[in-house]
Amino acid sequence: MNAPTPSPLQRESPFHAGEIYVQTLAGSRDAMAEVGARVIRLAMPDQHRQFFAQLPFLVVGALDAQAQPWATLLSGAPGFAYSPDPALLRVNAFVPPTDPLHGALRPGAPLGLLGIEPSTRRRNRVNGTIEAVDTQGFTLRVAQSFGNCPQYIRMRESTSQAHEAPPVAEPSQSSLDDDAQRQIASADTFFIATHYAGDGATERSAGTDVSHRGGKPGFVRVENATTLVWPDFRGNSFYNTLGNLHVNPRAGMVFVDFASGGFLHIAGDAEVLWHDDAQSGFEGALRLVRLRVREVRRVRGALPEVWRDGEASPSVERTGEWPAA
Repeated sequence: MNAPTPSPLQRESPFHAGEIYVQTLAGSRDAMAEVGARVIRLAMPDQHRQFFAQLPFLVVGALDAQAQPWATLLSGAPGFAYSPDPALLRVNAFVPPTDPLHGALRPGAPLGLLGIEPSTRRRNRVNGTIEAVDTQGFTLRVAQSFGNCPQYIRMRESTSQAHEAPPVAEPSQSSLDDDAQRQIASADTFFIATHYAGDGATERSAGTDVSHRGGKPGFVRVENATTLVWPDFRGNSFYNTLGNLHVNPRAGMVFVDFASGGFLHIAGDAEVLWHDDAQSGFEGALRLVRLRVREVRRVRGALPEVWRDGEASPSVERTGEWPAA
């Protein structure tokens, strides 16, 4: 089936005012005006449709009842996500009761999905709106489909081991305890969900987005129990995450322990710090992002499979480390 014919509205820029503002400050606005219209598609190309169908998990970004973005992962046997139509993505999975997004994936809800294959570093994004929910899962109506480069992604391989015990959620907290701080300080990966509600005139660019962030272990600095800072490296220059944060500072992060299957969910308010790398103290950083923590939720054993760490990304090796205090 062919992709739907775009309406006049959909032919406009795929970027909203916040993304364009950040692109302007970063000096990429003119280039992205041409590139964005060409590579951010209204439907999924066949390559992306095939890619999503081979994945054992998807990264999800959505809003809870208080319009707080959260990031999480949905898992299943390869094929649990598939595209029956270029404008649709079907996901046969549910968010469990232990997850902050339980009950949030309803018809009409905006949703961001990231397909990432750790063994090859491939990743593709698809954003849209949930069209239908049934007893097996949900169907997403695609609004944006685009690829991302493999930079900063650590390779990981799935093992034959699985966590047999069901996931267990711990009580919510308002700050990071010692265990959470240690996990963040050693992490090389996290995922972040953000949201732009739209103004009624830019529907194509409105919605929820989820993105990958990677670096050397310790690239996320724990300043204290309620403050995190991380470097923003050179990427595709779309600035989807930073553009959303410019108009809506609410963000949801998830740190995944790929060996134990544990999820560390963090909700907070983020701000972009426009420093060069000399000012930031972190080599390779174009700017910094600071997040003030409002809520922390830990879920033990949330990822069914056990994953083994592989090679770090070559692009990560070109970045620095936080200077010692």
